Amino acid sequence: MSDEAPWLVVGLGNPGKEYAGNRHNVGFMVADLLASRTGGKFGRAKRAQTEVAEGRLGFGGPKLILLKPLTYMNLSGAPVVALAQFFKVPVAQVIAVHDELDVPFGQVRAKRGGGEGGHNGLRSMSKSLASKEYARVRFGIGRPPGRQEPADYVLSDFAAAERKELDFLIDRAADVTEAIVQEGVEWAQNRYHGV
Repeated sequence: MSDEAPWLVVGLGNPGKEYAGNRHNVGFMVADLLASRTGGKFGRAKRAQTEVAEGRLGFGGPKLILLKPLTYMNLSGAPVVALAQFFKVPVAQVIAVHDELDVPFGQVRAKRGGGEGGHNGLRSMSKSLASKEYARVRFGIGRPPGRQEPADYVLSDFAAAERKELDFLIDRAADVTEAIVQEGVEWAQNRYHGV
C-alpha cells in the first residue's frame, strides 16, 4: 500500500430521493457521514457519473476520496474505475461500503476480497476494477422476512425499529472504514467484529 496515494471510499447506493432511505442506500449514508467528519463537500465530478468529496482523516492524516456513483447500483463500477485511475488509487486502497443481506441487522463487518454475494454494485466494481481484492465494509441488513423477494427488500426503507439504531450503526460503519484506512482490515476485524 502506498502512503502517498489517497484512499477511495465508495458508498454504494442509488441516486434520487425515492431511494434515499432504502436499505440498499446505506453506503451513501456512510459516505455522507465520512464527508462531514473529514471536512469534505460532495460535488458532481465532471468526467464521471458520480458525486465526489475529498477530505483527510485528522490533521495531516490519509487523504480520502469519497465517491457516490450516480449510475444506479448495477453500473457502479465505471465511475469507480474512472476515479481510481484519475487519482492513481491502487485496488488495495479502494473500500466499498455496502448493504449486506448475509450479515444480521445491527452488525458491521470488514473484509478484503471474496465474492459479491449477489450484490450488483460489488459485481460491477469487481468487473470494472478487474479485481475482487478491494476492502469492503459490510453493513448488515439481514434477510427479508417471510417470502419477500430480496430485490424488493433492499429497495425498501428501514423499519421503524431499525431506524432507532440506524444513526449509531452508520456511525459504526464510518468508524470501521476509518480503521481500515489507518490500521488495516485485520485490525478493524479484531476491533469491531466482537461488538
